[in-house]
Amino acid sequence: MSADWPGPESHKLQQDRDRYIPKGMASTVPVFARSGQGATVTDVDGNKYIDFATGISVMNLGHSHPRVVGAIVSQAQSLVHSGAPVMMPEVYVHLARRLCEITPGSFPKKALLLNSGAEAIENAVKIVRQATGRPAIISFHNAFHGRTLLAMTLTGKAMPYRQNFGPFAPEVYQVPYPYEYRRPAGMAAESLGGACVAAVRQLFRTTVSADRVAGVLVEPIQGEGGFVVPPPDFLPGLRALCTEFDIPLIVDEVQTGFGRTGGMFAVEHLGVEPDLMVLAKSLGGGLPLAAVVGRADLMDAAAPGGLGGTYGGNPVACAAALAVIDVLLEDRLPERAVRIGSKALERMRGWMERFECIGEVRGRGAMVAMELVIDRVTREPAPKLTNQVLQECHRHGLVILKAGLYDNVIRLLFPLTITEDELERGLRILEESLAVCCGKENSP
Repeated sequence: MSADWPGPESHKLQQDRDRYIPKGMASTVPVFARSGQGATVTDVDGNKYIDFATGISVMNLGHSHPRVVGAIVSQAQSLVHSGAPVMMPEVYVHLARRLCEITPGSFPKKALLLNSGAEAIENAVKIVRQATGRPAIISFHNAFHGRTLLAMTLTGKAMPYRQNFGPFAPEVYQVPYPYEYRRPAGMAAESLGGACVAAVRQLFRTTVSADRVAGVLVEPIQGEGGFVVPPPDFLPGLRALCTEFDIPLIVDEVQTGFGRTGGMFAVEHLGVEPDLMVLAKSLGGGLPLAAVVGRADLMDAAAPGGLGGTYGGNPVACAAALAVIDVLLEDRLPERAVRIGSKALERMRGWMERFECIGEVRGRGAMVAMELVIDRVTREPAPKLTNQVLQECHRHGLVILKAGLYDNVIRLLFPLTITEDELERGLRILEESLAVCCGKENSP
């Protein structure tokens, strides 16, 4: 990394950015990307970074994977766009079939292709409302589902996602998500998952009756919420509750899907079959693509023309997605996610013994994180320290992100194709940054 980081080209671009791009469109790293290859991103000044962010879990196969690039080039030479509402490209059908084949659920399924996770969330809600004739949707505290009006309303974090953006969409109700590290005082960890399912049942009694609920929307692991892994009884309990009241269960696998957690999808770890799944991020291999996949009877509820969009199911993005799925399965990358994630978790647990600022280490597969605190006893969040660690990592060539309700969680989202050497170098930079910023270490 050059001594004058950020470099001169980044400084020039920053001036144009300040002039032409709104402040609300923020970036974590104060440089500008020019190219990417595998687990490495290069900025406009030639500085190279190990990528532990992957475009927020978009590049699970790494940057410029040759099979994905090849599929993009081949499709672009044949057909860039026809508009699925006009003349559906054949590759749309091929991808829809593939998604129905690989997603969990022993029932007939159909798939709708869209552009982004937020758009897919909005359409999933449209589908269940149309199918059930009911208005209400239940989501969870600390959730993130997107930045459009309804997706933002469903999101369970006020700043910065809901700041002065109201009035919000009606008929959205939220209940607690089982966040074990920050569970209520006096509650046993083994009771947490059941208590959060019981909170939904209580909501039916106090706020909105079950026969008014069109769907329950949940992340199998909270992403922007800080990689919160729920207790193993939570999702099965929620599935059973939804079945009891005939309420569709919608699972948001936007960040957890496509190998990230060690399964193709996170719900597979618990054998849960959602009625609808929302997919995006790594599905398109870097191109804008999302999907709603689920029960055919629900998906068919809307009348012709009620679903879709101009760019949804763009053929170039669909071709990239088919290549992504093939590589994930053929190269057994979900299994590799378990191996590299286990190595990272082991290192992070070692750091926890050394650095008092680490309150908890958690994750599943290659979706791992650590929560930084000012005091382990009070568990007071340390967002300023988290920012310092991130800045130190960035200056030394590691792209890494924060998350969490209190902005105090450092999350690791390395490519599933990362080499052992790249993983080791990235973890070393993170460890050295913690040593610089945390200050106080445990006694040997």
